[in-house]
Amino acid sequence: MTITSRLQTGLNAIYPPRCLACGDIVDGDFGLCGKCWRDTAFVGGMVCDSCGVPLPGEEDDVSHQCDACLLSPRPWVRGRSALLYRDTGRNLVLALKHGDRQEIAQPAGLWMANAIKGLVPEQALIAPVPLHWQRMIQRRYNQSALLAKALAERSGLSWAPDLLQRHRRTRRLDGMDRETRYRTLQDAMRVHPRRRHRLIGRPVLLVDDVMTTGATLSAATQACLDAGSGPVSVVTLARAVKDA
Repeated sequence: MTITSRLQTGLNAIYPPRCLACGDIVDGDFGLCGKCWRDTAFVGGMVCDSCGVPLPGEEDDVSHQCDACLLSPRPWVRGRSALLYRDTGRNLVLALKHGDRQEIAQPAGLWMANAIKGLVPEQALIAPVPLHWQRMIQRRYNQSALLAKALAERSGLSWAPDLLQRHRRTRRLDGMDRETRYRTLQDAMRVHPRRRHRLIGRPVLLVDDVMTTGATLSAATQACLDAGSGPVSVVTLARAVKDA
């Protein structure tokens, strides 16, 4: 056994790996115990190709759209999510976003990489949805940037942590209906002028923690398209759905 292995064994004895959700002892770092794994609703099977919401039926090679996306088409081309925003999935998102549990981004990056596997071109540029600088000071980190970095490491795609800027501070979206969310976020984001050259004609993959109505991702997508990007895809850690 090497010195490194011995040190790791000693550390595991003193600080055994804990479940990300409940804190119980697990076999490896950044894992979930059996109960929390069962309570985590990973998205699989047939989904809407635009917003990633689960659809009834078995997965096939045909592109399917949910009723909401057929009624109001998204500005991006494809969208996926790793988890449903409920039970353990919701707890993980809230812990990452508000609980300073930044280590959750590591396994989340793997889950998101699995969600987009085979769907995004190799030349795509990963970019996180930005925070306004005042909110960044309050929170100290951008959870979407942590997810984007972890996803880039897992997928091998390039990423630009500051590709987008949130140049106008908006009210919190909690409690707003769909129309108010879209109106509030209109023209709130733009591409960083010193990063624009990186996306000209290039596919972009936007990363966020949760998709609810899609208003935030729509504003970010429009900013990329207006700056001359190629087609935009989106991926989130979780997807909020009705009657999940």
